[in-house]
Amino acid sequence: MRRNNQPYVIKKCLNWLNREYTKRFLAPQFDSLGRAPHVFSPQHVVVFGRDIHIGHHPHIIAASDSKIRLTTWPSKGNPGRIDIGDYCLISPGNRISAAQSIRIGNNVMLAANCYISDCDWHGVYNRTRPFRCTKPVVLEDNVWLGERVIVGKGVRIGENSVIGAGSVVTKNIPANCIAAGNPAKVIKTINPERRMLKRETLFADADHYHRNLDELDKYTLANNGWLNWLRSVFVPNRDD
Repeated sequence: MRRNNQPYVIKKCLNWLNREYTKRFLAPQFDSLGRAPHVFSPQHVVVFGRDIHIGHHPHIIAASDSKIRLTTWPSKGNPGRIDIGDYCLISPGNRISAAQSIRIGNNVMLAANCYISDCDWHGVYNRTRPFRCTKPVVLEDNVWLGERVIVGKGVRIGENSVIGAGSVVTKNIPANCIAAGNPAKVIKTINPERRMLKRETLFADADHYHRNLDELDKYTLANNGWLNWLRSVFVPNRDD
């Protein structure tokens, strides 16, 4: 479709259904989920295991063909834990799998189809025994992973750093830099003295932010009629 033909009331009802589904079915699967989670297609967020925590005001965007999967696998001596901070963005297709510990700070942005793992899952010489090599993973505050980034075990990515799309991170990346490649290497530095707007600024007045989103929907969908919307669903044309 080239445009959204939904009437405003349909969009408002769908938003309400998403919030109710999140509250009744998704939130209980976490050990903790903070205030005001904004979840698109919550039925496509797959949570497996214990000790999975997400902070306040997360944006979680799943899709039927790009599910988000958060998984902890307890192993001998390691219960497996995932901690995600406040104001984080988790895009479609993300997979986060922990056998020991994955800690993601505040204001972190994960673009589509990223994979973060703290374990090799099998040994090189003994492939019948899982969870052979685990080391904690840490993404510090305000890290940004581009699309399809892979972060391996034992990696720490420093505050404010950006990882370019398609990169494979196998070693620590310092703070305030841009890294890319396979394996990822630093290609540019970021000036830490320059003012940086983080995702938390969106929620300085959270009620105002959500009212603005609703007003935007009301404005952009105001002229959409029921009959035209139903026609676009069953008999779409080039104008749709």
